[in-house]
Amino acid sequence: MFTVSTDPARLDIALIHHYLAHDSYWALNIPLETVQRAIAHSLNFGLYAPDGRQAGFARVVTDKATFAWLCDVFVLPEFRGRGLSKQLMQEVWSHPELQGLRRHLLATLDAHGLYRPFGFQELAAPERYLEVRRPNPYGAPTAN
Repeated sequence: MFTVSTDPARLDIALIHHYLAHDSYWALNIPLETVQRAIAHSLNFGLYAPDGRQAGFARVVTDKATFAWLCDVFVLPEFRGRGLSKQLMQEVWSHPELQGLRRHLLATLDAHGLYRPFGFQELAAPERYLEVRRPNPYGAPTAN
């Protein structure tokens, strides 16, 4: 049985960094120090295989009162196709510190189908949102 934990001591930081820096489309070349700082200041969810190996990850940037931004979600390729991303999302959104928030946000290129069952939809008023966008902060080639 796969389990999800928010225990920071269980996180395999090297694995998380490797995936983000080499296999994600959103954080290519991200420095280890940046990943460490992001994890230190977020609510993190590790997904673990029965043998204890980390199989996936999700990070939530939140004030635990009004707002949560879901990011850095992944399940390693060898564990995909088992419904684990849905299990991970169920654990994230049922976490006690993420209840009663006014707004949840995320950005995704291709996983809309995963997030819609959890209530995510296009921005109701995109004209109200502004951003400072630095699409290539780590020196990685990017299409976005």
